Amino acid sequence: MVTQIDQTHDLLRVSGLEVGAAEQQSTQEWLQRHSVEALRLTVKDLVQLGKLTKPKPDAETGKPMPHLQFDAADVIQFEYRLHQAVQAYTERIKWCLRGSRKLFGLVQGERVAVCVDCSDANMSFGRAETLQQALLHLIDEQLSSKQSVYMMSFGTELQLLWPNVMDVNCRTLEEAKMFAMTRQAAGGCNLLKALRHLSRLRGVDSILIVVGSTPDQPADILEDFALQLSAGRDLRLHTVAFDCASQISNSGLRRLAEVTGGRFHCYSATSDELIYASSDISGLLQEIDTTQEVLKKIGEMRQGMLDSTLVSIMNEISMEVDKLPQSRFLPRPPGHDEPLKVEPAKFQPASSIDWLMENGLKANKMDLYQILAPNAYSYCEGFVPIIRKTVQSQVHEKVMAQFPWHDGSVKNVHVDLAQLFEYQKQLGHLVKLYEQRINWLASSSRKIFGTIVERNMLFLLDMSAANVNYLVHIQHSMRMLMEQQMSNKDYFNLVAFGSEVRFFSKTMVKVSEASLQAGWKWILGLECAGSRNLLGALRKVLENEEEEKHRVYPEGLYLFTSGIPDQGAEQVSAYLEEKAVGRDLRLHCVLFNVDDYDKDGAIPGRYASITKTADSLRFLAHCTGGRFHWFRETGIIESDDIRLIMSEIDKAVNFSRRAKTLIDAVRSKYEEMFPDKYPKALGGGSGPESGGDDDPDGGGGGDGGGGGGGGAKPKALPPPKPTAKSLARQSFVRDALDSEPPVPKALGLRPGAASSVKAEPLESVRLNRRCVKSAFYTGERNRKGQVISDYQGGKSVRKAVGRAEIPDKEDQVTSKAWFKRYSLAKLGLDLYRLVSGPDCRHEEKLVKPLGKTVSAKYCSGLFPTVNVRGVTKHLQYTPVELQSYDAECVRALKRYLQRLHWLLSGSRRLFGVVVETRAVFLVDVSGSMAPYMEELKLALKALVWEQLYKFRVAFNLIAFSSGLRAWSPGLEPAEEDSCHAAVAWIDRLESMGNTATLEALEAAFATKEPVDAIYLLTDGKPDTSTSTILRSINRLDAGRNIAIHTISFNCCDATANNFLQCLASETGGRYHKVVEEFDAKLFAHRLLEESQLDDPEYPNLPAFEGDDLSRLAKEIDSARRFLAKSKYFKDLYYETKRLRTENLGARENRMVPA
Repeated sequence: MVTQIDQTHDLLRVSGLEVGAAEQQSTQEWLQRHSVEALRLTVKDLVQLGKLTKPKPDAETGKPMPHLQFDAADVIQFEYRLHQAVQAYTERIKWCLRGSRKLFGLVQGERVAVCVDCSDANMSFGRAETLQQALLHLIDEQLSSKQSVYMMSFGTELQLLWPNVMDVNCRTLEEAKMFAMTRQAAGGCNLLKALRHLSRLRGVDSILIVVGSTPDQPADILEDFALQLSAGRDLRLHTVAFDCASQISNSGLRRLAEVTGGRFHCYSATSDELIYASSDISGLLQEIDTTQEVLKKIGEMRQGMLDSTLVSIMNEISMEVDKLPQSRFLPRPPGHDEPLKVEPAKFQPASSIDWLMENGLKANKMDLYQILAPNAYSYCEGFVPIIRKTVQSQVHEKVMAQFPWHDGSVKNVHVDLAQLFEYQKQLGHLVKLYEQRINWLASSSRKIFGTIVERNMLFLLDMSAANVNYLVHIQHSMRMLMEQQMSNKDYFNLVAFGSEVRFFSKTMVKVSEASLQAGWKWILGLECAGSRNLLGALRKVLENEEEEKHRVYPEGLYLFTSGIPDQGAEQVSAYLEEKAVGRDLRLHCVLFNVDDYDKDGAIPGRYASITKTADSLRFLAHCTGGRFHWFRETGIIESDDIRLIMSEIDKAVNFSRRAKTLIDAVRSKYEEMFPDKYPKALGGGSGPESGGDDDPDGGGGGDGGGGGGGGAKPKALPPPKPTAKSLARQSFVRDALDSEPPVPKALGLRPGAASSVKAEPLESVRLNRRCVKSAFYTGERNRKGQVISDYQGGKSVRKAVGRAEIPDKEDQVTSKAWFKRYSLAKLGLDLYRLVSGPDCRHEEKLVKPLGKTVSAKYCSGLFPTVNVRGVTKHLQYTPVELQSYDAECVRALKRYLQRLHWLLSGSRRLFGVVVETRAVFLVDVSGSMAPYMEELKLALKALVWEQLYKFRVAFNLIAFSSGLRAWSPGLEPAEEDSCHAAVAWIDRLESMGNTATLEALEAAFATKEPVDAIYLLTDGKPDTSTSTILRSINRLDAGRNIAIHTISFNCCDATANNFLQCLASETGGRYHKVVEEFDAKLFAHRLLEESQLDDPEYPNLPAFEGDDLSRLAKEIDSARRFLAKSKYFKDLYYETKRLRTENLGARENRMVPA
């Protein structure tokens, strides 16, 4: 209701703004707000007006059919809005057919370039005057309102009005009109040449191309060039078929506009029907047809309502009812269809494995064995010749507690009661922390999915027909997940699979508020159908070509399902393991437990019990290092995250119980050692059972006869209390015993001359070790005790196994530079170095009386003897340490294989790695290169975009055969325009002539700008003598230090390859030979998946001749040899242990008397 005149003016002004904005919009933009779907006038929206009532059974099949009831007023209002829409579309069509818009369509953009066809066919037979008048109308009505304009015409050659884009003013408009009036016939229709000129034109955002004849070039060539023209630029082509009778030309112009996202307009002076094929008008006609269909449906509904046959009406619109989401017919929670309410994430969650690495018992040094290790001592065993037996030490039996160790042995442990009490208290705090973690994992969306820990993830949603009754449950679960755990991620995607696979997006989508809302809207429209084709879904995801171009790969796949897949677990796991080679990819399986399926419902592709289903999904998750989560509405049934925490709690409880056992053992010892302080341990010293049997004199009976007490025996006297002198004397004796050297073991009989052999070399080390003691009060007056707390000795020369910490991101460096940081030696994984310590040396000395070499006997039979690089060593690494070495070496080997695949992919397969910032590329295009020119062009284009443009390398390209063809006179920066120009130059390369290698190198050295490297690609020997070339290069490179990297391309001539190797080595460059027919992924699969790690011979790597590849292959071979040697060491260790056990048993049997 308008109450003031100012308000009326405001409404009129706003209405005028809307009309003005509509005049600047194309039909596609205008329909975004005025289409039938935008106005909510589709048949689906009509069905939404109905109310669901009780279904009625079909008369023939008996199947219940949906029953809708409509309000007559709603239907009338809906029909009225449809008629209004038809009227608006008709008015828009009339507006598009007025003035210059009928001739050229609506020209959009503020900076417009106009390109007019002035061929003989378009300017003859009176067509020139028509075109000139049309151009004048275009300038007056549309171009005069633009910011800037550019005018040109084309025939066989180009005719330009201005060299650059000009601002619109009175002078430029008059010049444009004069240019339009002076157009004459100019030969053919060279549209490709015009497009090439426009590709170099800058400062325009729209190009109007007016064509009235058939172009000289085929449509596919023009279409490919238009794609290159618009690549990386927001530039659209507006093509106009001006009174052109050729349908082939019209369709070609339409495709030319569509590939660039532009519009097509068709004008004909003889037929008004052709204009309706224009982009602006055809879209409006489609909307009118849609409204007519909806009006027809309303008429059918009314006819059915008059006849009171609602069932027949429902049959007619049943297809539209079926298009409704299946969740519409299921009960839904409140606010189910509302937009997401995304919660900001406060921290980045971690899986329980990673969390326990920081908060577990070992991470907090709360392992009971870690606590007791400093004060735990092993038994000493030795052979006593007198009694001919092997005995154990008994020194600490009375002052230490015996405790079973984790390796099965028993150790003597000194127990610090205060330390163990504090340890139990800290264990209690850790258990409370673990319980909090479990409660957190069992809350919110983590109860359903667990923790989402990857930055890039993809969700696989089971939309099989068996889940039709649980569709709302799936949607609600995804809603909770997207609201609570997705805000701090990088990329995501959604995939629904049944018998078919549907993607939310073709590639991974950046996480944002808008993308999450779009994903939620997509989930609301999902429907359940088909079976569970999981393998098909995984293939669609992991073999997505669009994702390969996007280069953002999912790190975690989350499978949300309720049943077993159609394929077997072995097939799916084999495919996943193959695709996971060289990639950080994990499949996490989430199983939601549903009730037994209805026997009348959909039949699944495979049936399995819920237990077998869980076993299958658990196997799939664990084969890729993922996690398994199983839940139902009442709570979590199984979760790998919670299971790990529970295992840590059980371990803590077990440690606490064992600590209590130690404390009880120490208390009982104290009760035995101090009976006066703990009288209950000996029965209190009185009573009927503590009689004279313990009297050492045996005369208690005689004395008892004269004493009172009714003949009771006197109790035994307590032991005398120790005095200060007795305590000092005992301490002096203990110190003297501790200071005595240990008795050496008896050796077997041997000749007396053998005594000259050196004793055990490690004996002096043990004799020189000084024990460190700590004193403590016993709690009885001033009594003190001492405990050996440490043995001070020299620094260990034993080398620890390194860790294969290599970043996943590839460095743009040479293999030589890369291995300076990540070789096996730098990572501490050189097996020969690890086992070559000075404490492993096996001594052999010549004994002159015996006339032969005698080995040291102190370690015979204890450690395996191995030959390491010609030196005999004793292997002191245990199988456990060797297994740790194997794990790290396999990690390094996998990373080496990943880099090998990287070096053999893309442009690096032909050119290697470009590491310099200023380079000249010399390309051989002689006649012998003719069969490989297409491959060479593709590789050069990939080089330009993949390495030069990406790493901003200033470059120049020189093609040589009998002569030279340079792309640029000097180095050009790797910018977008220069790269496009380089690609266009590469397309024009042709092979012919000889191989002028020396002239090409001289041209590269003549570059004015500083050059870091020259890349020479050729397929054979040069025309000039190789010695002449080497002498010339030494002269040209004097004082400049320009590296020449040579590339042998399909060259089998050993002499030519030797020349290229010599040229690269003399200039400090690298030699590269293109590898043909080698699949790095297949080699990695055979090596890692077929358990061939311990075989250094199969599968074989090809003999790489390039410097980078040969260094990498050498390191891969070293890793495989080390793994095979490690396996041999472990087998030798077990064999030595077995022989030692057999010899010891045989010796004991011989010593036992008959």
